[in-house]
Amino acid sequence: MTAANTVLAAGAVVWHELPDGRIEILVVYRTQHRDLSLPKGKVDPGESLPQTAAREVHEETGLALALGVPLGTVDYTLPNGRPKRVYYWAAEAGRDAIANSTFRANDEIEELRWVSLDTAREILSYEHDVDVVDRFAGLVATSSARTFAIIAVRHGKAVAPHDWRGPDASRPLMPRGHEQAHRAAGGIAAFGPSKLISSTAARCLTTIAPVAASTGLAVKLSDKISQDAFQPSAKAVNSVVRKRLKRRRSVVLCSHGPVLPQIIEAVASHGGERRLDQLPRAKALGTGEFAVLHVAADRPDAGIVAIEVHNPFE
Repeated sequence: MTAANTVLAAGAVVWHELPDGRIEILVVYRTQHRDLSLPKGKVDPGESLPQTAAREVHEETGLALALGVPLGTVDYTLPNGRPKRVYYWAAEAGRDAIANSTFRANDEIEELRWVSLDTAREILSYEHDVDVVDRFAGLVATSSARTFAIIAVRHGKAVAPHDWRGPDASRPLMPRGHEQAHRAAGGIAAFGPSKLISSTAARCLTTIAPVAASTGLAVKLSDKISQDAFQPSAKAVNSVVRKRLKRRRSVVLCSHGPVLPQIIEAVASHGGERRLDQLPRAKALGTGEFAVLHVAADRPDAGIVAIEVHNPFE
């Protein structure tokens, strides 16, 4: 549990791979604090944690990046006595992103430094930042730092079947469902999906619409992940998931309560460690929630690297 007065923040270990295979991460020199730190910042009202992490990385480094594997949290106490918790993700900076960086030295961030993992451990001003770097180094050691995400989204709260006279597929979202969809969109977009796939049901299409608006991506309809086409054998769902895993690019799949556990299981069964401790929560998404399943891009047969679940109201 997080105390009510806890200051929440989010950031990332920004990294890139050199032509010779060596890994460097980005350290920021903060002008006012006169310290070397990882890019991060406080959550703005109405933001999700992933949304904050992506925004803060962009504001502090000029890099527009997608989030990768979650790296956990660090907790410490501020000078005023308030507790602070920071959530971290990995975030790879490709050549294009680095070339298009908009960073200019400013009153908040004076300098960016690309350094090796060992150098980062030596120069970072805070031990809790070193701990986060060590977690990232563990991913590098297992070739799991570079990932793509299968983002499974359950549609927002819809009008109940007994209150709707039309076809089930036409049931609309309730006002809370619309709010869930809008609040979740920024967090989903922070993981940089390259494709949006939705059930043909109106409640799914309306849920994914804010993500489409945020990313500029078109929505592809698929009856294979619709509730009307639900099959206990999961044959249709498995075909969709296999295709997405083969492509190795992040994708959003917006679907229904009975179908989503099949999607999660199809990803989990692809190979490697099943991480059963995290699967039950991902399979039990409430309306408006989404699960992010991170798969190692360089060795997808290794299976899921990490699973995270997000509720738009938490």
